[in-house]
Amino acid sequence: MKPSIPLTICASLAVVSCSEAGKEKPLPNIVYILADDLGYGDLSCYGQKKFSTPNIDRLASQGMLFRQHYTGCTVSAPSRSCLMTGLHTGHTPIRGNKEWKPEGQWPLPAASVTIAEMLKDAGYTTGAYGKWGLGYINTEGDPVSQGFDEFYGYNCQRLAHNYFPDHLWHNRERIELHENDSSRKGAYSPDLIHSEALKFIEANSNKPFFMFYPTTIPHAELVAKEEYMQKFRGKLEPEKAYKGVDDGPEFRQGPYGSQSESHAAFAAMVTRLDDYVGEIMQKLVELGIDNNTIVIFASDNGPHLEGGADPDYFDSNGPLRGYKRDNYEGGIRTAMIVRWPGKVRPGTVSDHISAFWDVLPTFADITGASAPEGIDGISFLPELLGKKQSKHEYLYWEFHEQGGKMAIRSGDWKAVKLNAGNPAESTIELYDLSSDTGETNDLAASKPELVKKLEQMMNDAHVPSDIFPFPFETDK
Repeated sequence: MKPSIPLTICASLAVVSCSEAGKEKPLPNIVYILADDLGYGDLSCYGQKKFSTPNIDRLASQGMLFRQHYTGCTVSAPSRSCLMTGLHTGHTPIRGNKEWKPEGQWPLPAASVTIAEMLKDAGYTTGAYGKWGLGYINTEGDPVSQGFDEFYGYNCQRLAHNYFPDHLWHNRERIELHENDSSRKGAYSPDLIHSEALKFIEANSNKPFFMFYPTTIPHAELVAKEEYMQKFRGKLEPEKAYKGVDDGPEFRQGPYGSQSESHAAFAAMVTRLDDYVGEIMQKLVELGIDNNTIVIFASDNGPHLEGGADPDYFDSNGPLRGYKRDNYEGGIRTAMIVRWPGKVRPGTVSDHISAFWDVLPTFADITGASAPEGIDGISFLPELLGKKQSKHEYLYWEFHEQGGKMAIRSGDWKAVKLNAGNPAESTIELYDLSSDTGETNDLAASKPELVKKLEQMMNDAHVPSDIFPFPFETDK
């Protein structure tokens, strides 16, 4: 059994506090929307020019836009693990996209305390709608085992590559989608997931709820419904065609389908995501709970280069260097927007340096719950409220593929280590992000002592994992 986490009443930073009459103020609802492989520059409020995202832009105009927020990792499963546990990739249990048979990824251990468990103990009803990727059904890592009262969507990240799957999951029940039998395309999974998410909001509108909405859009198969394709067909020339897997034993098992209009499909998918956000906000208004609901929007990592995606055409990274699987800014810096009426001043922009592992302690401060001990996160609630904000000594990332990669940011200094698995070939680059956001000017040769210090900080931040051995350990 996992440890019980008490609800702290009258906490100094908490929204749940005691009034003069001795009554508690209502707990705020929390909606956390996580896009999949959406680049820092893929929203018009962050500079996208080829299409617009008016609903997400409206969130920014009504809340706070963060310019220096970071994901947990440069790929999906460990990024989500950092978010859920409040631990960076040197400490969090899931550090790679490791498969689990027959379906899904390596499970979060039972001892992990997730955001959902913490909030559930604090009196919240919890739901997750979209892509999980942190443990197969009936393992200790499945969402129901990790604090979610309701789950609907994909358990497996690999199967979530495809938008017309043969099944989804509702809690531990496999939901067969016969509309997609053979090669049919009758049930577009994001629409099904979105519909269930709206039902969750309706069913729990009279009590505090936490809804985690990890959509699959816009990764990785580029597929949108015709009504959205029509908005962009012929308008994003020259088009890019992609030949994928459209039949055979691997069809809809992970490989991406073909797309002759990749540009139109990408813009259509992000536009549909923006409409989903608008529909969530409309539902909150209809139910009269929008003023007591915190809405957060972010992405799990930088833009991918798969399935016909063309991030350079869309300038998906804006001023940043790199893509998914890079520890450069383009792989790990994400848009983040927080809307909280009456608390967050509308139209504000923040340069506070924060990361996914800060979300758990922030929610703890907001709700009065007790965060687990030993986490890496620092609450950014003071930043949201316009108060004095504590800062990190450093932020750390590691990536276990492509020879092993490490990165650390301390203040404005950023060190990136490549080929960490082979000491004879490893290199460290150094950038001053205050003047070089695009990481174009490597200063490592001119500042050897700083490089040595940051490398030591990287090594100290990494705690070995038997399940996810980092490459340099296996070479010892």
